[in-house]
Order: sequence, then structure tokens, then C-alpha cells
Amino acid sequence: MYEQPLTERIGFRRHSVIPGFGLSFGVTVAWLTLIILIPLAALVLHSAAIGFSGYAELLADERTQNALKVSFGCALIAAIINVLFGLPVAWVLVRYNFPGKRIVDAIVDLPFALPTAVAGISLAALYAKNGWVGQIFNWFGIKIAFTPAGIIVALIFIGLPFVVRTVQPVIEEIDKEVEEAAATLGATRLQTISRVILPSLLPAILTGFALAFARAAGEYGSVIFIAGNIPYVSEIAPLLIIIRLEEFNYAGATAIATVMLAVSFLMLFVINLIQAWTRRYTNA
Repeated sequence: MYEQPLTERIGFRRHSVIPGFGLSFGVTVAWLTLIILIPLAALVLHSAAIGFSGYAELLADERTQNALKVSFGCALIAAIINVLFGLPVAWVLVRYNFPGKRIVDAIVDLPFALPTAVAGISLAALYAKNGWVGQIFNWFGIKIAFTPAGIIVALIFIGLPFVVRTVQPVIEEIDKEVEEAAATLGATRLQTISRVILPSLLPAILTGFALAFARAAGEYGSVIFIAGNIPYVSEIAPLLIIIRLEEFNYAGATAIATVMLAVSFLMLFVINLIQAWTRRYTNA
């Protein structure tokens, strides 16, 4: 039976520290409109000047197609690798205590604080033919710097924290007693991971994947130094946008940016649908 709160029974209204919903919602909408919606709308409207024929010509351009493939293909591979290795990193940071744990935890956030240009220069120096790491691969005939492989390395570097920091709080909420209960019921370690732990982590894993992918798809600073920027080989879409701007082809630059925006939005939309489905599946 519902019992009316004492403050309501004696005629007092409950006041919130934060202003009411109307004012808070108005400030939220105004801020999002000013910071996000207006710039995106201006981008779409400016790119619309080329028309459908211009978009068709742009998408038919081989150089543009290769740049988009490199950007989104490398971003997808880097995001998958970050999920595969970011999940164990988050698990170790949550479930184990070891000397230097705080240092390792701080290193995970280093790509957030490090300027992307500094990261790109460092990675290019390390993975070049004569670099500390690159010369090892060079002995086997593998070239990393100034190839799409170098782009993937840079995108892994900047995307790892998104996966770790998204999954880490969810792992902290998983009680160890759940694993012990599964073990007492005869479940193996593999069964416990696949049927108990992973279903709980799947929405967070997908969120981390989406964040890492979206961040990597538009990355410029850390990639530009290690990519080599060879047209049709290792040229990324953000660099092609800069080239079009330097050619004073503003409509072409905004059109490429709009295509990237549409693809990124579509990917995030699909991932959100998958997240909603997994939540319903795990709660069922």
C-alpha cells in the first residue's frame, strides 16, 4: 500500500537542489543544438550544394572510395582488436591486485592526455624500418610504418581506453559469488565465461566497440605521420578532406565529411539496436 510522504501530508513541497525539469531541459536542448545540431546541419546544407549528381560523382571517384575504405576498414579492424585485448586488460585491473597496478591503470588513460600529433610521431619512429619495433618486423619482410598496418596500430593506440573504461565498471558490478555458484553447479571455466560473464558484459563491450570505432574513423593527428599518405594505398578520408579544402573545393570537402558522418551514424544506430536486443535477451 502506498504511504504518502510526511512532507506531502503536512503540506510542504519537496525542492530539488538542481532547477526544475523545464529549465534544465531547456538548457540541455539549447546547448546540444548550439554545439552539435547547428554545426551538423550547416555541414549537410553546405554539402547539398553539389546535388545528387555531385554526390554520385564523388562516390564514383576511385580516390575517394579508397580513402573511405582505408578509414573505415582500419577503424573496424582496430576496434575489433581493442575489444579482444581491452577486455582482458579491464578484467585484470578489476579482479587482481599486483605491484604497479595504479601505474598500469594510469597508462590506459595516457592516449586521452597525450596530443595525437605526439603519438603519431612516436609511433612512426618506433615502427619505421630502422625503429626499435619496426626493424624486428623488417627482418621478416613486414613493413608497418607508412602502410595501412601502421594506420591500424595508431588507431589501436587511441581506441584502447574507450573499451577498457567502458567495460571496467560493469566488471566491478559482477559479483564473484556468481562465478562461484556456476562452478558449484559443475560449469567449467569456459562455460562460466561464455554463459555467465560475457552475456552481462556484451552491452558494455558493444558500447566500447562503438566508441572506439567512431573515434578511429575520424582520427587524423595520430594517423597522418605513420600512414604515409599514399593515394589509393594509405590515404585516409580526413586527409582527403584537408586536401579538398586546400584546393578551395569546400563543397567536395563537406560532401566527403557528410558521407563519413552518414556511415558513422549508421554504424552507431545498428550497434544501438544490437545493444537493445542483447539487453532484452539477457533480461528475459
